[in-house]
Amino acid sequence: MNLPVIIQGGMGVAISDWKLAKAVSLASFLGVVSGTGISRVLASRLRDGDLDGHVRRAMANFPQTEPVQDILSRHYVEGGKTPDMPYKTPAAYSIKPPRFLDQITAMANFVEVWLAKEGHDGVVGVNLLEKVQMPNLASLYGAMLAGVDVVIMGAGIPTQIAGILDKLANHQPVSYRLDVLGAKPDDDIRIHFDPNQVFPCIAELVGPLKRPQFLPIISSVILAQALLKRSEGAINGFVIEGPTAGGHNAPPRGPVRLNEKGEPIYSEKDVVDLEKMKQFGLPFWLAGGYGHPGQLKAALAAGAAGIQVGSAFALCDESGMETKLKAKILRKVLDEEAEVFTSPLTSPTGFPFKVALMEGTMSDPAAYAERPRICDLGFLRSVYKKDGDSVGYRCAAEPVDDYVKKGGKIEDTVGRSCLCNNLLATAGFPQLRKSGYLEQPIITAGDDLVTVGQFVRAGKTSYSAQDVLNFLLERN
Repeated sequence: MNLPVIIQGGMGVAISDWKLAKAVSLASFLGVVSGTGISRVLASRLRDGDLDGHVRRAMANFPQTEPVQDILSRHYVEGGKTPDMPYKTPAAYSIKPPRFLDQITAMANFVEVWLAKEGHDGVVGVNLLEKVQMPNLASLYGAMLAGVDVVIMGAGIPTQIAGILDKLANHQPVSYRLDVLGAKPDDDIRIHFDPNQVFPCIAELVGPLKRPQFLPIISSVILAQALLKRSEGAINGFVIEGPTAGGHNAPPRGPVRLNEKGEPIYSEKDVVDLEKMKQFGLPFWLAGGYGHPGQLKAALAAGAAGIQVGSAFALCDESGMETKLKAKILRKVLDEEAEVFTSPLTSPTGFPFKVALMEGTMSDPAAYAERPRICDLGFLRSVYKKDGDSVGYRCAAEPVDDYVKKGGKIEDTVGRSCLCNNLLATAGFPQLRKSGYLEQPIITAGDDLVTVGQFVRAGKTSYSAQDVLNFLLERN
């Protein structure tokens, strides 16, 4: 498979949804769906009534009917829930997840990829995070059941994924070594996934699956070398992401220093040597600040296979961002008032995280102060070693006392946001608490968010994914 010159970035929770990925794929480029937190997204779409029927149409094409009926019976609300009803949330992952959690996670990825691929033969990818380890096995399998063409993964060093893809293509049991805080060097703590236990006899129904290409996201030549040396299967290329990209950024190399605004300072040490990358003999795409035809030309001239673009698509008509919020941030861009801040504190992972500043969102100190700390989704929880062989789970954004009781340092809780709930609100699925508090959004975007007004045609107040592609390719 020849991968296109433009990859649409896999953004946030359901910002890169199936509608956006399909629009890009139909235009003969690589459309990418985000698989992060997608089990909650599927459950929420069903609770909202799936009024257009897309989710249930995709589920009807799943190879087995029993898990489909089980998920519908637990989450589907005909006509949609009322605004005063909270969303019903699937359980948080642990190292021994219940079968239903693996089923709904796999189903959610199947639905997203199936809808993105429906009715055409273009290429579709799924984006996952190494930092969100526990759902990844079920997520990969569900996406592969739908025929996903490419797996893209960042926020860590995903040495295990390529080998897992090889095994899942043949419905073999797989396991995932977890990063466990406080673990000893010889500890081997894993989460397991057996396709034929989660979906009994499914291998007999569908036969061997296509093994998707694997493109890890890297920020340095050293990381590329480590992946090539330690990967448990074939790597097919790299996405090289610079610190101007949205979402999570790799920390600067060397001691962390902050600028006058409190952002991490990156230096020449963080610039990837593309001449060394070419020596690996694998294709690579450049990401972070490439939303302009000049950057595309420069990337190709430097030996890249193309570019990955995220922020330009985040505010387009087809993205999954909640409609009013999208219009509000685009208005700030057009009025030249948009600002992006690289926060060293916001993400519970400890990675720098790009935040678009917007009043009323969790980037607003007043809005942040109003939110009661709660951790009920757990996608970004860390696994930590307890006494003996048991493990526990903690998140720097959970209630401070709970975090400290679990062995966490109180200073690690300062400024942390519950990205799980915040990003779901950004996609239009805010949780309503018993107290009446409604979860508020947080917007992540790259530094070039301020330039997306260039995609808006004269007389218009919005733009499409095709407008982005036309601009990048200098088409009239």
